[in-house]
Amino acid sequence: MDLGLKDRVYIVTGATRGLGNATARALDADGAKVIITGRDEKSVEEAAAELGGDVLGLAADNADPSAAQRLVDTARERFGRLDGILVSVGGPAPGFLADNTDDQWQTAFETVFLGAVRLARTAAAALGEGGVIGFVLSGSVHEPIAGLTISNGLRPGLAGFAKSLADELGPRGIRVVGVLPARIDTDRVRELDALSGDAEAARTANEARIPLRRYGTPEEFGKTAAFLLSPAASYLTGIMVPVDGGFRHGF
Repeated sequence: MDLGLKDRVYIVTGATRGLGNATARALDADGAKVIITGRDEKSVEEAAAELGGDVLGLAADNADPSAAQRLVDTARERFGRLDGILVSVGGPAPGFLADNTDDQWQTAFETVFLGAVRLARTAAAALGEGGVIGFVLSGSVHEPIAGLTISNGLRPGLAGFAKSLADELGPRGIRVVGVLPARIDTDRVRELDALSGDAEAARTANEARIPLRRYGTPEEFGKTAAFLLSPAASYLTGIMVPVDGGFRHGF
């Protein structure tokens, strides 16, 4: 199936590893030009070199108020256009109510929520008909996840923002989508499993609750996200797509 990605230009934030990296890899493999970001310059350079193709690495922090415009400007200067953005960021600090400090909440708000809003707003001003804005969210959009109180507080709000954005930008032909990973085999999920004190037992217990009885791979997530960002998904907007092996049992 031709996704129509050849020579289209995308920004993928938080793409030095994990889900953002897997999405950038899938976009690049189908012929798109990609700008990837991360906070550490060396990691960004290494990730871009590994991906190869038409991939440009740029050190940027989602929480930096100047980052969004710099990314959009770079896309236009380097590739002459911008077709979409996927806003991905590392998960906020884990913990329960009594564990998380004001600083942790503030940092998470700046990176996970406000940074995403700013990136989406800046991209929306630059995109034309056929453009797309995607958000990597979480299964916590629908159901709280124990031990991830900050994520539970911020992700649903960002999903609400995405839905509002879909209504607002739809008449301009710009789509907005959310992708909701659950237990994908990334460094982040392995770190969360380890917090239990027995990572192997935690993984076994979680896999038993997934109808497919396994964790997903970053590649599986990346291919789904790339499809949603592509022209092949041109009539999909305002949706939240779980990539979770059936973990969420609600409709």
